[in-house]
Amino acid sequence: MAAMEHVVAGPRPAVGAVLLLLSTVACWYVYVPIHELLHALGCAGTGGTVTTLEIQEQYGGALLARVFSFVEPGGEYAGRLSGFDTHGSDLTYLATDALPFALTVLLGVPALRASARARRPLLFGVGIVLGLAPFYNLPGDYYEMGSILTTAAAGPAFEGLRADDLPLLLGRLFTEPEALGVAGPGVATLSVVLASTFVAVALAYATYALGDAVARLWVGPTPLPEAPTDSQRVKGV
Repeated sequence: MAAMEHVVAGPRPAVGAVLLLLSTVACWYVYVPIHELLHALGCAGTGGTVTTLEIQEQYGGALLARVFSFVEPGGEYAGRLSGFDTHGSDLTYLATDALPFALTVLLGVPALRASARARRPLLFGVGIVLGLAPFYNLPGDYYEMGSILTTAAAGPAFEGLRADDLPLLLGRLFTEPEALGVAGPGVATLSVVLASTFVAVALAYATYALGDAVARLWVGPTPLPEAPTDSQRVKGV
């Protein structure tokens, strides 16, 4: 909110808004393929095997397919690691999901904090895409991380509830539960899904908090808004 205030309260708010929009869109198109490649690196770097990484052509899928043998242009999502093997290691699975969010910690949240200290709409756009990534990935990567941890505690009978698309999982839970290896949307099954969601939210906030700690070291604390003078105060009844 502090960063947005700089954009809309500046001498040329329309220019600031345009720069913010352009930087957000540009960063998004660059971020998507990098995000997916970091998934692949997280898997391969911790002992897993990557076979298929789908990236839509508008995000450079065709170009990246010439560089990486496991990249395939297209797919149902902007990008998705659809073929990988963790060889039974939950740590590898977690690393596969988590590595892209190192960008949130090291770049995204510091960019948000820096743009809140000064009028930098271009930097603010980067901060929106990278810094807020854990929250708009809650039903995706973060639910999957939460479900890995929750089902590891609940037992192998619930491993079919591990997924990187929570809405799709819920749909399948009610239409084809046998494909997930569960009897149906019973109390135990729904409790695991709910617990996984809560863990996902906690992990998202923990990621942002870690990024905020890094930002405070690199950027410094964001100045608080100036207190209003007595003439500016509005008295209520």
